[in-house]
Amino acid sequence: MIAKAKGLDPASLQKADIFTRLLGGARRQLLRFQSRFETVAAQIDGIMVELEKRIDLLRRDVTLLDGLHNQTRDSIGALDAYISAGKAFVGEYRTGPLAELQAKAKSTANGAGDVIVAQQFQDATQALDRLERRVMYLQQARQIAIQQLPQIRIVQSGDTTLIESLQASITLTIPVWKQKMVLLLGLTRQREALDMQKTVTETTNKMLKQASEMMKTQAVEIERQSQKGVVDIETLAKTNQDMIDTIQGVVQVQSEGRRQRATVEQELDRQTQALKAALARAPQ
Repeated sequence: MIAKAKGLDPASLQKADIFTRLLGGARRQLLRFQSRFETVAAQIDGIMVELEKRIDLLRRDVTLLDGLHNQTRDSIGALDAYISAGKAFVGEYRTGPLAELQAKAKSTANGAGDVIVAQQFQDATQALDRLERRVMYLQQARQIAIQQLPQIRIVQSGDTTLIESLQASITLTIPVWKQKMVLLLGLTRQREALDMQKTVTETTNKMLKQASEMMKTQAVEIERQSQKGVVDIETLAKTNQDMIDTIQGVVQVQSEGRRQRATVEQELDRQTQALKAALARAPQ
């Protein structure tokens, strides 16, 4: 449609030489121009329909995002309840049943029973540790949900802005197009009625102006494009910082892994020594 609209150039009616115009060629060109005008006018109506479809889709997205925002907000409340319950249980169990198991494991007389009690204490400790990890997972999910709330609103704001812009195009821009095209057609018919000498003069002036304007516009645009770099400095800075963050993150995770493995090894050695000591105290 844009290509056809650009083809509605009244200057094209004046490109024929004076002999062609005198023999009726200009009249035929005018009729062809009017036919193209009617085709483009119909396509403009099609563009309005397409813009209205886009607005409807964006409005649906806004409504959908409202539902997603509400769901996310509700999930945050549910996660808060689960996290609070998990933390409360961990605190109560650690100071209650777990402490009792630990005391029982320490006070049990030497024998096969003390190993069983110690194992029960270890099983309870591991179960509590797994529960704490799950609570941490819930906290991470809650943080993700919290971050998602403003993200949803940002997308909704963008959709709303686009809806307003598209609506402005329908109510303001498209009517202006139609008005200008009607005006263009009227001016074209008016120009066709001018005498031949005036037509030749105006055609010459218009060609010179169009050539100078194109030269000016294209020369400036070419120079502006040539001044741009291949890649924006902001892009290079962003990729460089991402690489730094990646390296630092990997190093930190590796360091934390080594520390945790050392802690696990110490704990395994301690448990082995405790089991050996318990077995050594057993009656022969």
